[in-house]
Amino acid sequence: MKAVVTVMPKPAILDPAGVAAGRAMEHLGLKGVRSVRIGKSIEIEVDGADEKRLHEICHDLLSNPVVEDYKLEILS
Repeated sequence: MKAVVTVMPKPAILDPAGVAAGRAMEHLGLKGVRSVRIGKSIEIEVDGADEKRLHEICHDLLSNPVVEDYKLEILS
């Protein structure tokens, strides 16, 4: 099974790296940058795991549920 986990800061959490990247984009000539949020993407290849167990691992290990949201996408 292959899965992709996307972890992003919750909307209410300040993302200083995203703010800095957005300002740099404007400085480099990209006009109209409204928002930049920086997160992480994790690819997992595993045999025999079920989706419920993967959600537990995403919640307990791969994300910080206090300040981050995650999305689990099963590819195959």
